[in-house]
Amino acid sequence: MKKGINIWSFPAGSVRESLRLAKAAGFEGVELALEADGELSMTSDKQELVDIRSAAEELELSLYSLSCGLCWELRLSDDDPVLRQRAKDMIKKQIDTAQILGADTVLVVPGVVNTSFAFPEKRVPYDVCYERALEGLNELKSYAEAAKISIGLENVWNKFLLSPMEMRDFIDKIGSDYVGSYLDIGNTLYCSYPEDWVRILGKRIKKVHFKDYRIEAGGLHGFVDLLAGDVDYPSVIDALLEIGYDGWVSAEMIPSYKHYPETILYNTSLAMDKILRRK
Repeated sequence: MKKGINIWSFPAGSVRESLRLAKAAGFEGVELALEADGELSMTSDKQELVDIRSAAEELELSLYSLSCGLCWELRLSDDDPVLRQRAKDMIKKQIDTAQILGADTVLVVPGVVNTSFAFPEKRVPYDVCYERALEGLNELKSYAEAAKISIGLENVWNKFLLSPMEMRDFIDKIGSDYVGSYLDIGNTLYCSYPEDWVRILGKRIKKVHFKDYRIEAGGLHGFVDLLAGDVDYPSVIDALLEIGYDGWVSAEMIPSYKHYPETILYNTSLAMDKILRRK
């Protein structure tokens, strides 16, 4: 498996500064994110993206997938049809951007019933969310297929697709080799076991996020450094090896260190080496 890290794990700074830190900390690639504005945004032109890709190539880093900071604002399941269309346009922009950067996967939140940490006033009935998400992704799959960029559906705290069997069946209904799972290990733990998700989703897994979670803490405060929580990472790795997964695993951390904030990158890199049985 290949060792990467999500851009949101870094202290404040430019993309290039983050890439240099990633290289120094021992990562092989970085998962970037499309934002509303800034260095890598919905308005970035092709040359700006090519320059970012070149900066990564100079450091011998892979830019293998692309997430998006707009996924809570723009939802495929929104009650507002205008916002649903904007969500589709955003995902198409993700795919276009990923192509230029050299990534092969985009992370997508398939739909949101409700979430407490982003627009909690919005609530969509579960069945309505399901149908809208399915409709939107069925429309988007041909765009992904033409670009040869995979859409990875993340299991996230959206009160939707709550079990690995439901996620499996949802993906199978879409029926495209370019739509699969972006499996977030830490996000499963509050209600299930990540190794079950791995075995049930199997070859549908496009990419994997590594996080850890301490159940007793609860809520968002439960997310902790890798190996400091309750995820049984030996069992997770056994399951990933069992299904033959050899792709990218990305640490997605919260840059919360008050002093020497870059230290989280080095600690995370060492923890991933242990988890991946490299040391």
